Amino acid sequence: MSRLNYHHLYYFWRVAVVGNLTQVAKELHLSQSALSTQIRALEQRYGVKLFDRVGRTLRLTDAGQRVLKYAQDIFSTGDELEQVLKFGVVTTKQSISIGVLTHLSRNFVEGFIAPLLAKQNVQIKLSSRGLVNLLDGLVNHEFDFVLTNRMVGNDNNQQAWQHQLLRRQAISIVGPAGQKPDTAFPLGYDNINWVLPATNTEVRSAFDSICAVNQYKATILAEADDMAMLRLLSRDSGACAVLPPLVVLDELKNGLLEEYQVLPNAYEHFYAISLPKKHHSDAVLDLLRLDESSL
Repeated sequence: MSRLNYHHLYYFWRVAVVGNLTQVAKELHLSQSALSTQIRALEQRYGVKLFDRVGRTLRLTDAGQRVLKYAQDIFSTGDELEQVLKFGVVTTKQSISIGVLTHLSRNFVEGFIAPLLAKQNVQIKLSSRGLVNLLDGLVNHEFDFVLTNRMVGNDNNQQAWQHQLLRRQAISIVGPAGQKPDTAFPLGYDNINWVLPATNTEVRSAFDSICAVNQYKATILAEADDMAMLRLLSRDSGACAVLPPLVVLDELKNGLLEEYQVLPNAYEHFYAISLPKKHHSDAVLDLLRLDESSL
């Protein structure tokens, strides 16, 4: 009875994880043609297609995703066996790779991964990138999922994305401590300067809609599309800011800033985006279920 060629499977696994044939060939000291031949032999042996080539990118087929799941289990178990033989103990950890939208609130991200930090058998890798690079990373299987505060549509190659709403948080007006107007917005805000999120963000759109309904024109001192920068501007400018209080949690606790009021029906939403039919580890599934329960 013929057996699975683990050399072929290993080569497939490395290419599927890295997503770049040239890079893997260099790492394994093989020619690209030799590496391609090994993977093609695996495909021919079982009559399946494991990769689709889209431009210069290799994308796993549905069959490729199924094979990748088994390959990950096989080679992680092999690493575990090696640890047992060498040291007599199992030190294998579940690795979770999360892509994070560059300007996402760091306080949200830290709170989101907090349940994992208490687990001894989980290793977390966070990578901050722009949205396009994050989606490319998903396609190349660099990430288990990515965290964003916006939904995305199909790209030019009609790649579908799976969205899971994790959390939503209310948006507030925050300003210097002790200077809160006595009346609700927009009354009492005539001579106020503002620090606002960029115009292409969900938070800014919500604020602009409220201003339009109330015929209020904001005097904008500064705009930023990065929550870390918005936090600094809120703290140091003396202006009012529109953001989720979580972004300036430390400043609110220390009394540097004050939450003036919660804006009605205005929220920032957070999503986990992944590939459809993606096989998640138990640790990832537990994390996503836990955060979903907070909605």
